Amino acid sequence: MPGRPSARRRTILRGAALTPVAGLGLAACGPEGGDASAPATPVDLGAESEVPKGGAKLYRDHNVVVSRDASGALKAFSTVCTHAGCPINKLQDTTLICPCHGSRFDATTGKVVQSPATEPLAELPVRAQGGKIVAGPGV
Repeated sequence: MPGRPSARRRTILRGAALTPVAGLGLAACGPEGGDASAPATPVDLGAESEVPKGGAKLYRDHNVVVSRDASGALKAFSTVCTHAGCPINKLQDTTLICPCHGSRFDATTGKVVQSPATEPLAELPVRAQGGKIVAGPGV
């Protein structure tokens, strides 16, 4: 159209250069490093002795955290963040830390202790069987 100014070459090149960067930003909001799903069937997590009383153990390969209270009772939770579905890969004492946006969860209750997540982690059935911990649906 004769009345409209044409886009400058510099503007077009700048837009083309920023497009891949924008894609990287969007990719950072998705799950990082691995399959972000809780177990669909029972999984053997290893020795029961690996979870100390009053502590927790993160099982990254299965997206599960298991904690043990002072009386010895076990609890398990999915470690798929309820904010953006990222697999949580860090446990500090009994606090789970999501790498994507910094949500934090209590590994003993599954409750959110720092946003942006607002929903607690999904609790999973868990039991000790023959000195091993088994967690997931159907346990």
